[in-house]
Amino acid sequence: MLILGSFPSTASLAAQQYYAHPQNLFWRIVGETIKQPLQEMDYPARIVAVQAAGIAIWDVFASCARAGSLDSAIRDALPNPLAELKESAPALRRICFNGRMAAQRIREIEAMGYEAVVLPSTSPANAGTPYAEKLARWRAALSA
Repeated sequence: MLILGSFPSTASLAAQQYYAHPQNLFWRIVGETIKQPLQEMDYPARIVAVQAAGIAIWDVFASCARAGSLDSAIRDALPNPLAELKESAPALRRICFNGRMAAQRIREIEAMGYEAVVLPSTSPANAGTPYAEKLARWRAALSA
């Protein structure tokens, strides 16, 4: 399984870690889903635990221009080469998009034969979706 975000936040870029913003719910939600205390782990241990659960993390954009961290501010985005997934990750079956911006490439993913699931963003900017709803949808997608 692959989880695709849009592009790392300024906090993530500064830390050189996915989902580094302390208010981003990614590690909490994925940790509850795979029954690992990801929030309490250091970053290298988080990556090992997620990989052991059969999950990879990447972004749909390799680079972009953006003031701040909001997806709505992304401009001049250079896409990551998702077409190379078939060769580089032959066991990959499902791709989950972390939010609607990442899901803009869903047709491309589905055309490649992958099961695609759009999940509510774990970003603090997505405060309108209750935590319980986010957790339930992520749990269903990652557990299936």
